[in-house]
Amino acid sequence: MSMTKRALWSAIILGVLLCGAEESRACQDHDKFPGRRGPRPRRSDLGGRGPTDEASAASSTDVTYQCTAYSYAPLTAIQSSYPVQWKTATIQLNDTEATSLFGSINATLNSKLPTDLPRGTPAGDFSGVSYSSTDPDCWWTSTLCTTPNASTGLPADITNVPEPMTWGLGFDDGPNCSHNALYDYLQQENLKATMFYIGSNIFDWPLQALRAVSDGHQICLHTWSHQYMTALSNEEAFAELYYTRKAVHDLLGVTPQCWRPPYGDVDNRIRTIAQALNLTTIIWSHDTDDWEANTNGVTPAMIDANYQGIIDMALNGSFNTFGPVVLNHELDNYTMGEFMKYAPAIKSAFKWVVPIATAFNISQPYAESSVTFPTFSQVVSGTTATPNIAVNVSSQTPGQGAGAAAAISAPAGSVTPSKASVSSLPDTSSSAHASAGERRAAVSYSTAASLALAMAVAMVVMALPLPLREWSFERHL
Repeated sequence: MSMTKRALWSAIILGVLLCGAEESRACQDHDKFPGRRGPRPRRSDLGGRGPTDEASAASSTDVTYQCTAYSYAPLTAIQSSYPVQWKTATIQLNDTEATSLFGSINATLNSKLPTDLPRGTPAGDFSGVSYSSTDPDCWWTSTLCTTPNASTGLPADITNVPEPMTWGLGFDDGPNCSHNALYDYLQQENLKATMFYIGSNIFDWPLQALRAVSDGHQICLHTWSHQYMTALSNEEAFAELYYTRKAVHDLLGVTPQCWRPPYGDVDNRIRTIAQALNLTTIIWSHDTDDWEANTNGVTPAMIDANYQGIIDMALNGSFNTFGPVVLNHELDNYTMGEFMKYAPAIKSAFKWVVPIATAFNISQPYAESSVTFPTFSQVVSGTTATPNIAVNVSSQTPGQGAGAAAAISAPAGSVTPSKASVSSLPDTSSSAHASAGERRAAVSYSTAASLALAMAVAMVVMALPLPLREWSFERHL
């Protein structure tokens, strides 16, 4: 065999090994970080090994199958008009609708809140930031403020629900590619939840996102790239919400009217942008900290204690006049499994476990009047627990979000989130739950390791005696 032919075969072997390593890395990364991964080219050459439609995507609890990348024609048709996944969103070129709407919102911001400006970095580094102790901007990250001054005209953030002994059920950071075990469990237990979806995750896993609508869960926004919103410019913060809402509408057929800021990071500037997009800001009253397990010295036993602590509060009467909004995550198989582990005890301790819309008696959680949810009284009476979710995606105009937001106000007896008050502003980027950038870094490291392994194997093959190499190559030609 000539040297040219041997070199060619070496390149082929190296390429095959790299592809195999890439597939293995994908499955390993999804098992560790299945909910929020960095951008990765969508492949259409998988030969039916992964989901092909909504039904097949919901048919298996095998993680490798669920998390095999796939093509989805409705997404392909619109993707070029959206921001790059997992990058800070900006208004897209020639998007006249977004440009016009932002122009109006920006004028309001400049008029009403001229001194409320971006601070820190999108990754959560607020070191060196100076902020007044009077909290003029109702900045949650600094003071846990959830009730803006009345002069702003902004409503209070949602932190709990008005119904006593009621667990406001929600999950952040979806859709997770391997969420079928959780969604099957919710379906089996007749539980509905509020799903706070990241726009880039919807683009990664549109079929998984569709299941949430089909199963009757409430969809809220969790921004496009999951960054600290108060660090973004007016345009970027607007685009993070606008394009996530648009993605939900274009791919899932509904227009959400609620959102949750990543890390709870919100101030009056960001609230004003959200309000202009008909989005109610939802925070939480109690945090399971499930995302932090096995990091920063946090053990699974500590997460168990967090769950049990909330359950114990129900048993001792702490929720006799209102209910908690609890922060759970659809982040990975651990966080989803942790909820399922404690769900029986939660259902036993609380009278009701419902999505946030139901707890506020919101029967039309979306701009589309065709989608209706049961009221809390209907759920309690057993009249119905199944939302009317008949949606015709193709009949709707992409990007249109007509309709005023349903009025939601903080219930009497509201409590502030169960988190220590922030007296200083340290660099929080290392302690916050893994950002998309951190996951991309993990992917890059894994890719480098795979490349090194593949090159080592190729070098071993080339070190074989020439006759043996030629025999091996010729036998497998």
